[in-house]
Amino acid sequence: MHAPAEPNPRPLPHVMNTYGRLPIALAYGRGCWLWDTQGRKYLDGLGGIAVNTLGHDHPKLVPALQDQIAKLIHCSNYYEVPLQEQLAAKLCEISGLEAAFFCNSGLEANEAALKIARKFGHDKGIARPEVIVYEQAFHGRSIATLSATGNPKVQAGFGPLVEGFVRVPLNDLAAIEHEARTNPNVVAVFLEVIQGEGGINQSRNDYLQGLRAICDRQDWLLMLDEVQCGIGRTGQWFAHQWAGIKPDVMPLAKGLGSGVPIGALVVGARAKDVFGPGNHGTTFGGNPLAMRAGVETLRIMEEDGLVAHAAQVGQLLRSELEAGLAGLPVEFRGAGLMIGIALPRPCGVLLGRAAEAGLMISVTADRVVRLLPPLILSADEARRIAAILCPLVRSFLAES
Repeated sequence: MHAPAEPNPRPLPHVMNTYGRLPIALAYGRGCWLWDTQGRKYLDGLGGIAVNTLGHDHPKLVPALQDQIAKLIHCSNYYEVPLQEQLAAKLCEISGLEAAFFCNSGLEANEAALKIARKFGHDKGIARPEVIVYEQAFHGRSIATLSATGNPKVQAGFGPLVEGFVRVPLNDLAAIEHEARTNPNVVAVFLEVIQGEGGINQSRNDYLQGLRAICDRQDWLLMLDEVQCGIGRTGQWFAHQWAGIKPDVMPLAKGLGSGVPIGALVVGARAKDVFGPGNHGTTFGGNPLAMRAGVETLRIMEEDGLVAHAAQVGQLLRSELEAGLAGLPVEFRGAGLMIGIALPRPCGVLLGRAAEAGLMISVTADRVVRLLPPLILSADEARRIAAILCPLVRSFLAES
């Protein structure tokens, strides 16, 4: 049994106090397992929050990154970067879209999406363009993405927020139709296909199909934030593909680089030519190391069949969890290896208890246990996650 893990009662002496950390310092990882500086072992059910697609110390990824570091880590976007073209071509192939812009994070990809929406509106003669966003959404912590986010807790203390957003409930097409009838300033709809930080809230397929039809009719951009639910996590390359649609704008990040910081904005014909030279840019975005990480991640995922594997092992994990928690007042959410277990009351204490038992998880939206393990998770490891987690949840719900 590990030593109890509780939130750190005071900040680290030279690090800004922006995280409620557990007193665990991770030292190294192998596959889906992690070890801390005290030699304690943990099964990684979090994947760095959907980042470590290929787990840790992957035998195909590590040599490729070492090779790239020895060649070129960074160069300016004043020059062509062949790996950008290679990664962009692959993203367009698997998405059916037409072009990509590379940045460093999901926040930056979402900022770029919001800039495209505004310029798209201005180009149509709309002086004050507005974007439809969602209750419980999370798009980042910059001022603009914070304004698009639907969480008053993370917005508190940072007003005034950026204007130009119209907020609606998820899966309510009537609310979208109301805006179409009454608001001539709307230029785009911006949503996560599965809300991650908001509690693993999933957009229905028929809702996404309805949004696509409305956006086509209104000449709006359909912008689907796939930062957390994309890159194979749900058992398709992108979560919206379950609905058989294509977005106009798709921000990506997290799992695209298997741990190397990366962001991307992939766009279709309606948005492809909105930006011109000088409209947007980045110093580090599209650097050769990040691009190699993206190229190799997608290559390895294809070679090893990890998209289909995520669907298969994700279903196994969910079945094991459902069996282990049968009869309890819980709700299962998500798809593939993006699983939420909504409990009837706040359950943040489970973060520390799971770590104490040797399992890394997340608790989001106060009462949703979130699992985002590496896509290489084995069937035995999926069963192990359930074997550790289910007794913890049962014990927690038995407490008065």
